[in-house]
Amino acid sequence: MDTAAAIRRGVPRGQEERVAELYWEAFGRKLGAALGPAERGRAFIADHLHHDRAAVALAPGGTVVGVAGYQLGGRALTGGGVRDVLSRYGLVRGLPRLAVLALLERTPEPGELVMDGIAVDPAHRGGGIGSRLLAETAAVAAEHGCSRVRLDVIDVNPRARALYERHGFVAVHTEQTPYLRRLMGFGAVTTMHLAVPARPDGPRAGGTEAGR
Repeated sequence: MDTAAAIRRGVPRGQEERVAELYWEAFGRKLGAALGPAERGRAFIADHLHHDRAAVALAPGGTVVGVAGYQLGGRALTGGGVRDVLSRYGLVRGLPRLAVLALLERTPEPGELVMDGIAVDPAHRGGGIGSRLLAETAAVAAEHGCSRVRLDVIDVNPRARALYERHGFVAVHTEQTPYLRRLMGFGAVTTMHLAVPARPDGPRAGGTEAGR
């Protein structure tokens, strides 16, 4: 267990590029068609983060070594709208990218927190950071009165699915997406749910949330 890493709410100011780097390392194959090339995609993510929509793991020096983004209240960790995409990539190149981003869009149902996924620095994997980030995200869901956490896991990431299953997530639906295999590198997406017990004791003490 990597007990040296501290789990906190929110992306610390000054760590935007680091979070974007971790996200791209974990999800770049999927995001590349919409936001690539890599350097431009990382810059776009860093410039449009919603700081208060993540739990992060911080190394003793304050560097983010793990991040779990989520969507709640109409905002996700990774932001940027139509105008932002067109401004960054131009009209001709931006419109096809918007179509790809629409394929990745997920809208929470009432009482649901949607996870964007977990990214952990390769040097810090295997120490329990992913598990701790999952637990913190579930705590966020409970504090906001959500009855469940939802996430999607792709067929080429069995390690992530195994992590989610160990923490009580249950697969509820698998959608075959062979049309995305060449574009994004995966051919099926499984939706998983985690039931969140109600918290009669109110907000949890502790944890911090960065400013928006």
